[in-house]
Amino acid sequence: MEQIWDKLDMIRIYTKPKGTVPNYNEPVVLPKSHASVENFCNKIHKAILKQFKYSLVWGTSAKHKGQKVGKDHVLEDEDIVQLVKKH
Repeated sequence: MEQIWDKLDMIRIYTKPKGTVPNYNEPVVLPKSHASVENFCNKIHKAILKQFKYSLVWGTSAKHKGQKVGKDHVLEDEDIVQLVKKH
């Protein structure tokens, strides 16, 4: 299965709503070449970026667990993302 993901050059990003565990059942799938937080937001819904403040990331693209990142951060396969919006 991992070889298929490598050949397709796609990555899986998991969502984590605030106060809950990550949703491993329905990853957001992105091409590796378009793996920014901005593209992740657009894949979920176009209106999310208008309210986007920052995101928290767990995984190999983060320097530490729950790293606060902006929309230009590049995600890696199986990262976990929690979006934080403006109030």
